[in-house]
Amino acid sequence: MFYYLFNWINRAFSPPGGDLFRYLTVRSALAAMSALALSLWSGPKIIARLKQLQIGDTGKVEAPKEHLAKVGTPTMGGIIILISILVPTLLWADLGNLFIVLVLLATLLLGGVGFLDDYLKVVKKKKKGLIGRYKIAGQISVGLLIALTIIFEPNLFKYAGVDIRTATTVPFFKNLVFEFGPILYVIFVILVITATSNAVNLTDGLDGLSAGTVAIAFIPIGAIAYFSGNLQLSDYLNIPYLRGAGELTVFCSALIGAVLGFLWYNAHPAEVIMGDTGSLALGSAMGTLMVLCKKEFVLPIVGGIFFLESISVILQTGYFKYSRKKYGEGRRIFRMAPIHHHFQLLGWAESKIVTRAYIVAIILAILALTTFKVR
Repeated sequence: MFYYLFNWINRAFSPPGGDLFRYLTVRSALAAMSALALSLWSGPKIIARLKQLQIGDTGKVEAPKEHLAKVGTPTMGGIIILISILVPTLLWADLGNLFIVLVLLATLLLGGVGFLDDYLKVVKKKKKGLIGRYKIAGQISVGLLIALTIIFEPNLFKYAGVDIRTATTVPFFKNLVFEFGPILYVIFVILVITATSNAVNLTDGLDGLSAGTVAIAFIPIGAIAYFSGNLQLSDYLNIPYLRGAGELTVFCSALIGAVLGFLWYNAHPAEVIMGDTGSLALGSAMGTLMVLCKKEFVLPIVGGIFFLESISVILQTGYFKYSRKKYGEGRRIFRMAPIHHHFQLLGWAESKIVTRAYIVAIILAILALTTFKVR
């Protein structure tokens, strides 16, 4: 909204420095600061309201015993994140930009699915919350919406005169584009968004773990969006120039500011937990952004922490079923999955696990950016 207001002021009155707000860097910085301020300001109010409504974490029976201390901690704190992303994006982004519309839709829709899951678990006292197939249906629907919009919008994804709507780029290779074709591409996008939203959801098990690693991951993701939407930089880096994609930098900045503000209250010992409301929304935003920037194959690097958490669950479940069938009893690779619980059972302090995850996430963020030069 401010984007249009300042553009109108600049056109009507041409004040000195009036075109400042056209610049992505300026609006991105303002979006980050607005989101951080809003998150810090709204956090105590929303936490107090959640306490008043007795919306607290119910604990997980299968989690390590240390998690009993978290029972009663206000959950559904993802509301703080969603509000703090939405408002600054509406204020500072170009709302006529289809990239912005799509990423906002994906974030809010899966945030809504997560909210319903949290509501059923915490308020309605349904132990499993939203039935799994309904949650998957929501993720598939969002992936289908994004994929079909891309396929039927011919002007968004043209690279050097070549239509790359149903293709993606391959890291470490110059000008290499992998073409899926329409049907496979729809399936691919659905898998990316579903897997990423579930991965961030699985990571949300320790105070500050998911929030901090998401904030770190979105720094290179924001850079990727900026590079992709800049004609000179995209040409220099030999990546597809996607006209309008740079506007996603405003969204990424707002998300980083919102999550950092939330982390102020989510750091150990947490005053609030994001719940599925936040984790599904953030995972959806991550997957959608990488799809829109045609960098899906970079996701296992930039989101390596979330990838590792998911793989640990898949390996644990798969090996347990295999060993039970072969040996008559289920065996485990890890003491518990997701893998952050394995480290807890090894005796690592929660704060040490989270700090080391941050270190790994920073290394992966740097590595993700190097994929643009090591080609």
